Amino acid sequence: MTTGLIWALSGAATAAFLAGIGSSVGVGIVGMAASGLVSREPEKFGQTLVLTALPGTQGIYGFLTAILVIIKLNWLSTGMSTVLDTNTGLLIFAACLPVAVAGLFSGIWQGKVAAAGVNVVAKAGVAHTGKAIMYAALVETYAILGLIASILLLQGIKIA
Repeated sequence: MTTGLIWALSGAATAAFLAGIGSSVGVGIVGMAASGLVSREPEKFGQTLVLTALPGTQGIYGFLTAILVIIKLNWLSTGMSTVLDTNTGLLIFAACLPVAVAGLFSGIWQGKVAAAGVNVVAKAGVAHTGKAIMYAALVETYAILGLIASILLLQGIKIA
């Protein structure tokens, strides 16, 4: 296995696990708030489920980026016989960082905003669920920007 391949696969793994951590923490934060509300008012499950699911997208973005790296490397066909120079491997690693870091932090913060949204649903009623979702969706913007940056950076890297 070449050093370049190790760097490239490390980038894919970093994208998947940092964004995944952000999602799992975010979903956990809002899930705790939603569980408290649903234990008192079970009819609000549907609205809180949407808010709980929102921070989960960051993990999907990181996983998608990892898949794009695997496809770019043709890893499924060639496996460890893939030869990649160190500089290209480092470029792929660096290209994975926007989605990894944006996914980590936006997932956590989206969970906090969505948890506050659960409080909106608890106090103001289900008619205000859309407002709570919109606040949480604003945080999503930065995860999407990280994903787009990683995709564009990966597309610019040529494999010899």
